[in-house]
Amino acid sequence: MVLVAALAGQSRALAQEDYRFDIGGGIGMTGYLGDANSANLFQNPSWDVELLFRYIANPRINWKTNFYVGGLRGDSSQMDNVFPDGNNFKFSTTFYELSELFEFHFFNYGMGETYRRLKRWTPYITAGLGLTAWSVDGKGGAAFTIPLGIGFKFKPALRWNLGLEFLMKKTFSDRLDGAALSDPLGIKSEFMKNTDWYSTLTLTISYEFSKRCAVCNYKD
Repeated sequence: MVLVAALAGQSRALAQEDYRFDIGGGIGMTGYLGDANSANLFQNPSWDVELLFRYIANPRINWKTNFYVGGLRGDSSQMDNVFPDGNNFKFSTTFYELSELFEFHFFNYGMGETYRRLKRWTPYITAGLGLTAWSVDGKGGAAFTIPLGIGFKFKPALRWNLGLEFLMKKTFSDRLDGAALSDPLGIKSEFMKNTDWYSTLTLTISYEFSKRCAVCNYKD
């Protein structure tokens, strides 16, 4: 009887575990595509560190705020393309990114509440808008970005989440790799073309908090 009561209590606890937010961080690697690397995204991989804050709207939809610090590198001497006068360009920078993303889970994600058909894992797609700042050769720059990507989440325990996320980020600038590479072929960049891209592949861990009201009682 004691065992049955304990299991029933655990079942009720699982059914009530529903939180509005989670917070966490992660580490990973970055890639770059631009004038100093036009083909192989991970030709010169670098690093990234992420802080995240997520609003859990429901088991299918989340809103996430990201803050990234990371490195980017490129070297045009590794490409088959040849610049005028045989010039080669190499750069390295640290970037800072703040972005807001919408996440859509393929499955109802969570634990407990079996009537909702919650799963402890789910793939998802994500997209949003961000702002990235950087400095190359002592000259700073900033641009809006559009991050697009996919991810996978797993819940090893109540309130804890592990994730792996890959994002490609289009920057509305051709100066992410420095002023020398803003127009190496004499082709002026425009708002929607001839701009730089970078990626982040990040492993994250997060913790849920701020319990959602399970039963709301109304009194006059």
